Amino acid sequence: MVSQKYESIVKKLFTLAGIEVNGSNPWDIQVYDKRFYKRAVTEVELGIGETYMDGWWDAVKLDEMIYRIIRADLQNKVKRNYKIAFQLAGFWLINMQARRRAFIIGERHYDLGNELFQKMLDKRMNYSCAYWKDAKTLDEAQENKLELICRKINLQSGMKVLDIGCGWGAFGKYASEKYNVEVVGVTVSKEQVSLGKELCKGLPVEFRLQDYREVSGKYDRMVSVGMIEHVGYKNYRTYFEIARRNLKEDGLFLLHTIGDVSSVKNTDAWTHKYIFPNGMLPSIAQLSKAVEGLFVMEDFHNLGADYDKTLMAWHKNFEANWDQIKNNYNERFYRMWKYFLLSSAGAFRARNKNQLWQIILAKNGVLGGYAPVR
Repeated sequence: MVSQKYESIVKKLFTLAGIEVNGSNPWDIQVYDKRFYKRAVTEVELGIGETYMDGWWDAVKLDEMIYRIIRADLQNKVKRNYKIAFQLAGFWLINMQARRRAFIIGERHYDLGNELFQKMLDKRMNYSCAYWKDAKTLDEAQENKLELICRKINLQSGMKVLDIGCGWGAFGKYASEKYNVEVVGVTVSKEQVSLGKELCKGLPVEFRLQDYREVSGKYDRMVSVGMIEHVGYKNYRTYFEIARRNLKEDGLFLLHTIGDVSSVKNTDAWTHKYIFPNGMLPSIAQLSKAVEGLFVMEDFHNLGADYDKTLMAWHKNFEANWDQIKNNYNERFYRMWKYFLLSSAGAFRARNKNQLWQIILAKNGVLGGYAPVR
């Protein structure tokens, strides 16, 4: 009877999103193990994600299923299990992104293997949302994004640029080649530093394995692409204070970040456990409070819909190249990574939760006004 109760709850909730259990539509869920129902109700994101990894259920178009779940706001129609809340309590009780914990995300995510990311990403290895305006391929869309960033910060020859969370150096390589600038990139991933140095060999691009709180120097321009998601709400003010300290008086700072439509203080349990430990998405309110008195927000650009296409392109590459890298991983990792990419695509497609923002910040405002670039 208990199992039937959970099954009934799940089926009713799915109906609200236009999803049928064992239905014929590509977004309908196919349940292979009835234990799924209880875990879906009591553990929500963690239970749904882990049972997918274990093969208890599937969907022909997982991204479409997740899109419908989030569009219908089903994740907020059930109460969280107290055990899950306890697991996430650290986000409130301690600083989960403190300096002593800064390298956890590098070790557990970005150091999973350079070959994995090489097979999944574009040729320049951008691990952030592309800009698909007038682009037909992932490579074109990522170059569009890099060019957009350079134009937004009015990059000029001879400038020195700080890239906070530089990845494998995609921005640094592009900016140094196309705009004749010097770039200093910081990351907490040993693997990114190793491959990045190789990819940028012979260019004025320096890689530093360090936490953003250790940054020093003065820079004409500053960019941070997909990194503040690892900073945490307790550290936002410190992050922007450091950015202001290291930016020249007439400098510009471009912040590129995934954002949440609501102010949250933790991520969901599945993402925290398997993908981005200690991560969280900032809201507009949290960012605006953190920059208050430090920067003038000159431009705000929402590219959220473009992340759906980017993630689907990454998934296509991942699937096409899995046979070349599968000896380094197991089947559970394959299903975990597939779930990560496709559920993320569905979340961005829904448009009512995850967003992607590019924000231009200036210390004292741009005299005469800032001309937005799109």
